[in-house]
Amino acid sequence: MQTDFRNLPSVDRLLSDERLKSLEDAYSRSLVLDAARQLLEESRLSIARGDAAPSFDTLVDSICTRVELLVQPSLVPVINATGVILHTNLGRAPLSQETMAAMELTSRGYNNLELDLETGRRGSRQVHVSSLLCRLTGAEDALVVNNNASGVLLALTALARRKEVIASRGQAVEIGGGFRIPDVMRQSGAKLVEVGTTNCTYLSDYEQAITPRTAALLRVHSSNFKIVGFTQQVALEELVQLGSQHDLLVLDDLGSGCLLDTARFGLDPEPKVQDSIAAGVGLAFFSGDKLLGGPQAGIIVGKQYLVDKLRKHPLARAVRIDKVRLAGLAVTLLHYVKQEAEQKVPVWRMISMPLAEMERRARKWTQHLSGLATVLDGESVVGGGSLPGSTLPTRLVAIKGPHKGKGQNTVQTLAARLRAQQPAVIARIEGNSLLLDPRTVPPEEDDTLLAALQNALKAVGITEN
Repeated sequence: MQTDFRNLPSVDRLLSDERLKSLEDAYSRSLVLDAARQLLEESRLSIARGDAAPSFDTLVDSICTRVELLVQPSLVPVINATGVILHTNLGRAPLSQETMAAMELTSRGYNNLELDLETGRRGSRQVHVSSLLCRLTGAEDALVVNNNASGVLLALTALARRKEVIASRGQAVEIGGGFRIPDVMRQSGAKLVEVGTTNCTYLSDYEQAITPRTAALLRVHSSNFKIVGFTQQVALEELVQLGSQHDLLVLDDLGSGCLLDTARFGLDPEPKVQDSIAAGVGLAFFSGDKLLGGPQAGIIVGKQYLVDKLRKHPLARAVRIDKVRLAGLAVTLLHYVKQEAEQKVPVWRMISMPLAEMERRARKWTQHLSGLATVLDGESVVGGGSLPGSTLPTRLVAIKGPHKGKGQNTVQTLAARLRAQQPAVIARIEGNSLLLDPRTVPPEEDDTLLAALQNALKAVGITEN
């Protein structure tokens, strides 16, 4: 083993290799030096476990690979063939062409983010979206922050710190990534008072929990789960009436931020923002990157005096939205103002895609796969914490395993090969089949998808049955 340690070259000897000198010239000496030191340390630990020392060329090649990977961005585009429209792991809502153009233009140079061009004085970044949001929702005022959770946190901190907020036990939800409404409430300094049970909460439960310390009644829309069977929840209108009787705020966390009637597309009804405002809530909160179909944002709409309090709170600056997403959100909202969301916003284009169109594209895909795939009936889902249990009919391209070929040619191996393509293709596996859903693949990506499929099939040695 001592001999194996001696076989490891020094850092200086490694760095004298022409391949690593070229890397130093292309990037920096410190990057190459750090990679060499790390790899040598890993090699020493490997030798201590009984492994042989790697050759000089192997070490140099490994350093080259490590440096090249280090200087490449890890966040890259992928093709979403899962059929999950708002796939949280894949970045949720894809953006319209106009939205992306506005974001690029805004990031390219200077802009009037906080400058009133008419007066030449300092303005507010919120003016670029607030009037659009008020027009679309009927609210008196609006404020945009960096995501929905921070919007709720800001409101609870500004309006209910050291006071009580009453919410149904069935709505004390987890909003993803381990973050839960009770945790957000705790961070705000407000005290959560849970009423009712998981499946049933009545108006009397709220009324009996009201004390002089109560600041607000909170509704949290269960956008990422569904309780069925024996259930009872209080209608928002009833909650608003109760709040009015006791001079209490009613806060409505809608989550998904829907402005269109989902029932028109064969989906379950989703609460619309404008309906909450019409019901009389003090503030409503929703996301920009879910059913709205825009960039990540937390949107707060409601009564002007409440929005003013939030706007003036110190936490508002800590959670404010940046210029690039603000530009994208403004253009996304304009799609709704112009009544073109179904044609322009990718989320709604996918939701409204005709079944015949998916049938045509699925058949086209299978023809290119030379008998390796079949077309099946299937279901797409909205995802992203929206419309749980609600599905849309689709056509799936199914590649079943095992196939004739060499090596490990399971569908799991094929899925891994697809993820290794550039761009990566993300499919889903059910049983012994790899499934691809045209609904979430833009038509302009069809050729790229088919090329990636053929490369992956070739790589794993899958041939016709």
